[in-house]
Amino acid sequence: MASDIRPSPIAGTWYDGNPKILAGKVDAYLRNAILPELEGRVVAVISPHAGHQYSGTTAGYAFATVKDQAPDLVAVVSPMHHPYPQRLLTTGHDAYSTPLGEIEVERNAVEEINKLLLDSLGFGLTPIQFDPEHSLEIVLPFLQQALKKDFHLIPIMLRDQTPTISEAVGHALARVLGGQNALLVASSDLSHFYDEDEARSFDDEMLKQIAEFSPQGVFKVEMEGKGFACGVGAIAAVMWAAKDLGANQVKVLHHSTSGEVTDDYQRVVGYGAAAILKTA
Repeated sequence: MASDIRPSPIAGTWYDGNPKILAGKVDAYLRNAILPELEGRVVAVISPHAGHQYSGTTAGYAFATVKDQAPDLVAVVSPMHHPYPQRLLTTGHDAYSTPLGEIEVERNAVEEINKLLLDSLGFGLTPIQFDPEHSLEIVLPFLQQALKKDFHLIPIMLRDQTPTISEAVGHALARVLGGQNALLVASSDLSHFYDEDEARSFDDEMLKQIAEFSPQGVFKVEMEGKGFACGVGAIAAVMWAAKDLGANQVKVLHHSTSGEVTDDYQRVVGYGAAAILKTA
């Protein structure tokens, strides 16, 4: 058992703090996801990171694709929403805690990725403690309920989501995870605070680029203002890593907006789920 554990700053607010209730709600999201036929092996998933009551339905689609799988390692790549000065971050703790238990960090893999990033970018992953970031933690209960056994975690948070950094993170992940029994997760919401029609138009364009398996495309539509994702760098990094690991297809599984929960369709947040597959 890890001795230095990151306590959850969001359990009881962003998701239920009661273990039994949380497990039941997550299981329901997973059970209610109606998936298309998926060919091949799921290398990575893309999932939203709002509070479970808002984006849990869509997140359920992402993690239902890996139900009962048993990876040894899970790399979760997310944005960092808080104003840390460093460009790339990881946890300084030995484990994450959620109401469903502890998840140990795979420190050796994190250090290997750090060394590769130092070589390619000139800087690496800064470890931080007691961070308030929700976007990485919010997916952990889904992983804990969906996966068949305990896994070790590689947490990476991007404060700087530029294409150069995102691509370097992706290639570093692939080099470390190659030959391992591993899963990649990209954590990102889509457009923020447009009305429902505008949001669906923007989200359709971003999801089109995701479906085309184009990390360059997700950056292009973001830069052109045609589509948005608050974790665009996380999505692209996981795409680049998955490509290096032999994935060749993306299936968009679900889209929703916060308006479907709040009935406020004037300022919505968009949520998307996708699976990245190796079909041959």
